[in-house]
Amino acid sequence: MIHSVRFTAVLDTNVIYPIEIRDLLFWFAHFDLFTVKWSQHIFDEWKSVMERKNIPKSEIIKRTRFADLAFPDALVTNYESLIDALSLPDEKDRHVLAAAIKTNANVIVTNNLRDFPNDYLATFGLSAKSADDFIADIIDLNHKKAVKAFRKLVLNRTNPDLDEYQVLDNLRKNGLIKSADYLHSLI
Repeated sequence: MIHSVRFTAVLDTNVIYPIEIRDLLFWFAHFDLFTVKWSQHIFDEWKSVMERKNIPKSEIIKRTRFADLAFPDALVTNYESLIDALSLPDEKDRHVLAAAIKTNANVIVTNNLRDFPNDYLATFGLSAKSADDFIADIIDLNHKKAVKAFRKLVLNRTNPDLDEYQVLDNLRKNGLIKSADYLHSLI
């Protein structure tokens, strides 16, 4: 069995931007269910998505600052020299793979699985998983801690204030169907 804290995941922008997915991933990382990693490229993409969604600049700064403060060791550096040597279906995703290689990650968590072919990633000792599959796997590693992290997420939600079942419904609406159903079965 994998010791979860040593299990390292690079989070792609498309799993950091949706608040519901990000919150659950961040709470799981906070509870040491896995080690979270990202790059400056990923953060720049996240900021760009928030700008396109008309999120106020102050809120963008707040969200990214919170992530940096919550996980000060998450930022992967010195990966840029690897980017040009990598080959992915979408060249714009090479920075994600480069960061994963540089930090010796186990998995890239992305909802763009077609852009991260597992055969190619396996040559670097990596795999790609959707947020739903990854979170369900993490829940499977430690049911008690996963439920504790989920309940902490629910308690810290204030805008709007939702109960566990409403949060689970929001997770399902954001594509985390297996994960929400798994958590539901445990609470």
